[in-house]
Amino acid sequence: MIRMERKMFFFTKLCTVLIFTNCVSGDYPKAQNVSWLSINFKTLLMWDPKPTNYSYTVEYSVIGQNRKKNQHCIRTMETECDLSNSLVDLKAIYSADVLSEPLRGVNSDLIEFPHTTSERFTPYEDTLIGRPEFKIEVSKDKRKITLYVEDPLTALFNKQNQQRTIRDVFADELQYKVTFGKATSTGKKTKISASSEIELDRRDVDPGVSYCFNVQAYIPSRSTDKQLGELSQRQCSPGDDKSVFEEYGIGVIATFILLIIMIIVVAIGVTVVCCKRRRNANRSGKEGVPLRSV
Repeated sequence: MIRMERKMFFFTKLCTVLIFTNCVSGDYPKAQNVSWLSINFKTLLMWDPKPTNYSYTVEYSVIGQNRKKNQHCIRTMETECDLSNSLVDLKAIYSADVLSEPLRGVNSDLIEFPHTTSERFTPYEDTLIGRPEFKIEVSKDKRKITLYVEDPLTALFNKQNQQRTIRDVFADELQYKVTFGKATSTGKKTKISASSEIELDRRDVDPGVSYCFNVQAYIPSRSTDKQLGELSQRQCSPGDDKSVFEEYGIGVIATFILLIIMIIVVAIGVTVVCCKRRRNANRSGKEGVPLRSV
């Protein structure tokens, strides 16, 4: 009888543990839509949904190495984690796990929490290069246009705590692609430059003509779909080409239009007079002809 009671006790306890485990697991749904968002090495891991009675913890690692935790992303109620300063080796391949865990101060009997693994990510290869700023300078003889591109800043800092630019990171691999055309035309040309100072001479532009430019970072060592950075805002150079109003003035154009109107009116008047005379002449001719005898 005692043995039977012990068996029933252990069986009941086991069922309770199993039921409790299932309930806890159900309260901690897995993270969804786990993805990387990285611009100029400002790298965020993002996911859904917003938690209610549970939290998230992020673990990351270089592929094949031990996982680490970011101190700002342990049992957090947020749905993103800034890993910019954690991914130290920019050329390494990383992955991350988003774990669904109890709230801070809440215990759980779960040994392993539900988790979702991200896609692999390499900062050097995958971060998007943001739009650059640039200035335009036209030479005095108007035969050359120079673009001075400002290398975008990154979220990275050197040992002297100075913010690094994309030129500091990519060095000679960084180039710039310029797309340009005459301000009065839809035609486009492109030019690739290894320097942040881009010169366009008479082989590229016509003297005194206004041109419009867009600039974007270009890293040919990357995969084709990630070689180009974000397109800059459009800027145009000054030029000598003037509009018709600037060239001749409103008064001259108004006089010219009035002259054309007068010519048209006179032409119409002459046409009407000629038509009336012809009609009258036809009538007079018919009246002067005698009737035929029957």
